[in-house]
Amino acid sequence: MTYEQILKDINNKVYYPIYFLMGEEPFFIDNISDELENKILDEAERSFNQVVLYGADVTAKDIMTQARAFPMMGDHLVVIVKEAQSVKDIDRLGEYIDKLPSTTILVINYKYKKLDKRKALAKYIDKKGVLFESKRLYDNNIPDWIVKYLASKKYNITPKAAQMLADFLGNDLHKVRNELEKLMIAVPPTKRIDDADVEYNVGISKDFNVFELQKAIGYKNYPKAYQIVNYFGDNSNENPIFMTIPVLYTYYTKLLKLHFSKDKSKSNMSSLLGVHPNFINDYFEAARNYSWTDCMNSIAVLREFDLKSKGYNSTDISQKELYKEMLLKLMS
Repeated sequence: MTYEQILKDINNKVYYPIYFLMGEEPFFIDNISDELENKILDEAERSFNQVVLYGADVTAKDIMTQARAFPMMGDHLVVIVKEAQSVKDIDRLGEYIDKLPSTTILVINYKYKKLDKRKALAKYIDKKGVLFESKRLYDNNIPDWIVKYLASKKYNITPKAAQMLADFLGNDLHKVRNELEKLMIAVPPTKRIDDADVEYNVGISKDFNVFELQKAIGYKNYPKAYQIVNYFGDNSNENPIFMTIPVLYTYYTKLLKLHFSKDKSKSNMSSLLGVHPNFINDYFEAARNYSWTDCMNSIAVLREFDLKSKGYNSTDISQKELYKEMLLKLMS
């Protein structure tokens, strides 16, 4: 069952006896758990029929003791186990799970780990309830996720603004969601969120950001690229080099995919690279300017400066100088 299907069922008041929410991405786990916590029972019922436990404080037997109780003057008893990855004997839930009353809804938040799907517990949950694996999104999926999240709230955003946010915020979805919530407060839903809105409300310069840097590098626009890294060096607290390097690394790996792809149609490359069609021509131009060996050399340069930025084999040099030296090697 997908994340969207689970939320749709919750909104339609279709509930399952057990939700085992596991995996590397905490955002989806937290969001499903919060929806269940807030939607199944009304505020008055929660005082009597909702129990929240924390994994570090309980055993599997403790969880099931709570879950095998009956609701008081209500249809459901909701038991939520947060940080369940800290329950040392979680596998022992399998000894009790089939004895749950039909009135119980058990929600288990098992972050950063996965249940062994070969075991009886996983098979039982998959058959009777919801066994959901929350996977981390790749960086190139974040702009599309931003667009879809805002669309679900009746907001629109330009592709460039979505890309700027993704490049600046990375793939921490909690962090991304928080910034989007701020934008939705500041920008009316009748207006399409653009790069100027992002600059004013999030503090990302629409002219001096990683998105514009990689574009300048791709077009071999050295004056523009130098201007951007000079700005980054003067504002290194907001633009640390160790955050810029991974974005550029992803950029060069996309160029390598373009070089080695047999189907170089714009539609295929847009899908393969996870790049909005509006920006795919920028990648074709960069591929003309940099051969696949150039891209490999650039990745080696990024690794070198990643180490230097962390103090390896490096004298006491400012980030501004590191930026300039790195740019010179990337564009030479």
